[in-house]
Amino acid sequence: MRFVRDKEAITIASYVISDIHGQYDMFMELLDKIKFNENDTLYILGDVLDRGPHPIKTLMKLMEMPNAICIVGNHELMALECLEFLMKEITDMSIEELDEKMLENLLTWQYNGSKTTIEEFEKLDAVTKQDVIDFIKDFVIYEEVSVNDKDYLLVHAGLGNYSPEKDIEDYSLHDLIWARADYDVRYFEDKYVISGHTPTQYIKDNPQPGFIYRKNNHIAIDCGACIPGGRLAAICLDTGEEYYTGD
Repeated sequence: MRFVRDKEAITIASYVISDIHGQYDMFMELLDKIKFNENDTLYILGDVLDRGPHPIKTLMKLMEMPNAICIVGNHELMALECLEFLMKEITDMSIEELDEKMLENLLTWQYNGSKTTIEEFEKLDAVTKQDVIDFIKDFVIYEEVSVNDKDYLLVHAGLGNYSPEKDIEDYSLHDLIWARADYDVRYFEDKYVISGHTPTQYIKDNPQPGFIYRKNNHIAIDCGACIPGGRLAAICLDTGEEYYTGD
């Protein structure tokens, strides 16, 4: 779609990226590669945080982008369960609040690569810390989009406990952000499901590991940005074109 403003043609396009995992430089390179501008829309399918070197820097870049729509991933959920606790000074009161559940949350998050997120978060002032938390709280759970007469469901992980009888509202948060997609099952005949969460390097019998994977109306776009030799990928919903940064 094009329109003219100030004698200059401006392209309006929709792009989807997933599982940046703190790879700020790869993210910025990918934005440059797709020539992303203020008239486009960018959907982020979660897992901005953890593992890579600059998760908070990446998140704060997204905070500056009013045309970026962020969908929650399991790493954002883990962060939300812990960051407000980490904001508190170490006092007798906060130590008492470190109950078995909070300890379990912290350990689970640590196991899943929280170190870089915590390190960058701790360098922020208190106001900015709260802004970051509030921004994550505003992430949506899923998004339904129509582009060029094609319908898409954008979700972090997949549809756990899938049933053709279910509406999207019937799925739990765990089903949508933790349970991995079943690429052998066509969830919808008339809708494409775009998801991240599972690096395409780990999809069984994938002929092109590390690239966007398409099967049964699934489009899997987590190309393992944090895996050695992995990539960060974007797909343009208007054209179907794929873009990559990384090896």
